[in-house]
Amino acid sequence: MNKYFNQLYQNLNEAFKKVLENEESAIDRATDLMVESIKKDQLIHIMGTGGHSTMGATEMFWRAGCLAAVNPLLDPSLLPGMGAKHSNWMERTEGLAPSILSAYEVKKGETIIIVNAYGINPVTIDTALECKKRGLNTIGITATSFADAVPGGAASRHSTSKNLHEIVDVFVNCYMPLGDACVKIEGCAQEVAPISTFLNSFCLHLLVIGTVEKLVKLNIEPPLWMSANLPEGDKANQKWHEKYNPRVKHLR
Repeated sequence: MNKYFNQLYQNLNEAFKKVLENEESAIDRATDLMVESIKKDQLIHIMGTGGHSTMGATEMFWRAGCLAAVNPLLDPSLLPGMGAKHSNWMERTEGLAPSILSAYEVKKGETIIIVNAYGINPVTIDTALECKKRGLNTIGITATSFADAVPGGAASRHSTSKNLHEIVDVFVNCYMPLGDACVKIEGCAQEVAPISTFLNSFCLHLLVIGTVEKLVKLNIEPPLWMSANLPEGDKANQKWHEKYNPRVKHLR
């Protein structure tokens, strides 16, 4: 096997193992919040607060085997597709998050998952602080690597120098390495192969697994999407469309 391919494989496996060995208690507490939301017929909001972390929200939305009760907050200003530097500037803009939360009509007592492996930029911190202010239950999928290393006052930081993992009710560590990219190729100064998207997705799917397991034990039918590409997919998904379409903006 190519030694660099193997290096990526080993780094991913090491991070996945850390999550499984160290985060089960946090995942259990997070899934308790998600189960309660579904029991109360509430939405579970999710927001990737800038750049590639927005893929965490799309990973959980309208995806085979994922929860139909998920409401992704996909503000265009934060998406890289609107412009890479534009996304970068916007995720560093303080005061933006409250307007996004209002546009998606998040409500007191609901649960939101905030996905950002870096856990330091202004939209991330504003989102967490505003959700706490509004009385939402907050789950953070993040890491401490950048939070521990990036000094206060850096351009990428919120003016408070707060970190996502310090604010949320439940913190699930995805164990992203400092710098994100994790494969060092001889003769190349910059590492390649960033793994934060893999790690965020892994943690998110553990939350889905834990939530569904608990719902089944409670004899509650989990609201799960089936792949629309299967012949029976559209029919199976119809009832969830009818239930959540009025409340989930991007199902429309």
